[in-house]
Amino acid sequence: MTVAEIFETRKRPVSFEIFPPKGDLSVDEARSVVSELAELTPDFISVTYSAGGGGNVGATTEVAHMISHEFEIPSVAHLTCQGLTRAGLAEKVEEFRAAGIENVLALRGDPRPDLPAGDFEHASDLIGPLVDAGFCVGAAAYPEGHIDCLDVDEDVRHLKEKQDAGASFLVTQLFFDDDCFYRFRERTIHAGITIPITCGIMPFLSKKQVSRMIFMCGASLPSPIIKLLARYEGDAEALREAGIEYASDQLVDLARHGVDGLHVYTMNHPDIARANVGAIRA
Repeated sequence: MTVAEIFETRKRPVSFEIFPPKGDLSVDEARSVVSELAELTPDFISVTYSAGGGGNVGATTEVAHMISHEFEIPSVAHLTCQGLTRAGLAEKVEEFRAAGIENVLALRGDPRPDLPAGDFEHASDLIGPLVDAGFCVGAAAYPEGHIDCLDVDEDVRHLKEKQDAGASFLVTQLFFDDDCFYRFRERTIHAGITIPITCGIMPFLSKKQVSRMIFMCGASLPSPIIKLLARYEGDAEALREAGIEYASDQLVDLARHGVDGLHVYTMNHPDIARANVGAIRA
């Protein structure tokens, strides 16, 4: 089943993201994670991708195949354009087809100076060829703007280009302030973006993780999180619980505001997904 069909037939799909663990047992480890996630009946699960020998480049396809064929849950395979040549894309297309993958999330990926130059500069350059190859293609959206783009209106114009290239759905980068998304949604409406946008939420689990996310993604940090970080700085478990609860509150608020979909960055922790989905469905 394609993600486009899921959005057409189901109200506010709930989905998860996982990453293939590194090493020889990556698929077996992922199977254990997915078996627990499957109990929560997600509408689809996306699988991250590391370009250029990042440790799980091959496992993305294996894990996506395992999700859809063993657990009968639609899967989405991530694909980045960092260092990707046209010949390399043709190989991935055949690999995905052989694995029965229907859905692909086209991403630029983090810049990698160790990779040779590829034939695709932006994620939007990947969308057309993947659509032509018969895949349902999604793309990333940035409620607070891409970290390399200082003009939020220009950022939305780039998002419209992804839709025009054939993207069928959008998944947002993480954000910690739902009001940022509501303002972003208004800009997309005015820009003529009509494909569904599912909101990506990542619970914060530690101060180190929050710091990394801020600098990697350019996400703003609202004062309630700053206060939680200060309150539980010396209690890692309490901070983790507070982070999961905060994310659950975000998801509930987003659902009440009628967003198209909810996407949980699980970080391969089923208990996170369980708590978040429990809050949504309550």
